[in-house]
Amino acid sequence: MSAAGSTGTARARAEPIRSDATGVEQIFTALREVSSPAERDKVARRLPPDSGLAAVGVRMRDVFDLAKSATGLPVSSVPDLLASRWYEVRMVGVAVLDFKARRRGLSEQDRRALYEVYLDNHYLLTAWDFIDRAAPRVVGAYLLDKSRQPLYDLARSEVALERRTAITAAFWLIGSGDLEDPLTLARMLVADPSPWVTKPVGTALRQVGTVDEQALVDFLNRHHQEMTSPSLRLAASNLDDATRAQFIRPRR
Repeated sequence: MSAAGSTGTARARAEPIRSDATGVEQIFTALREVSSPAERDKVARRLPPDSGLAAVGVRMRDVFDLAKSATGLPVSSVPDLLASRWYEVRMVGVAVLDFKARRRGLSEQDRRALYEVYLDNHYLLTAWDFIDRAAPRVVGAYLLDKSRQPLYDLARSEVALERRTAITAAFWLIGSGDLEDPLTLARMLVADPSPWVTKPVGTALRQVGTVDEQALVDFLNRHHQEMTSPSLRLAASNLDDATRAQFIRPRR
């Protein structure tokens, strides 16, 4: 295992991953080449204890550079990446979905394939940052002109990370000026018992406020007492001091 450095990182970026099944093995090898014990310890400390994941030890910048070079992999290869026990390999798989979704001129069939791979393998998305990387473009953007029922189904899930997908995918809807479903999802999840859910609810509401501040204030007037303090602080963080003071509970 070599220490992370400019030579290994440059090689990982410069050599495109082949568009065939052997790309999965290439990805793990490329990650090992730019890993370091210090980074492995750092990554391992932030992994959820029940995620079933182990750390290779690679900086996120290098992981995403590698994922960008692997965007040519077929979508059918992504589940193999997501099934890896290595956190960074799974993150490459998630980021490949995200990078593919960013491509201009992507067909409806291709967008649906990305969406289906994400949802069909959701049980392998065992860390919150997998959700945050791909849910907005892969799920939210796909549903922009479709029924939002899948988001409501996810919001009712017993699995906290599936509920996180519901509200995080809604970020894309908010950015497109569509607030009705995101606000409804936020109402459903406003008092969720998991911080993996309530924090992105706060982020979603903050984004609502950038589109329609009065819609955010109305929501907070009705629901601020149900919200956790971190979620409420996030939601109100862009409001002026006087308005924010109406909702933020003093810290004890």
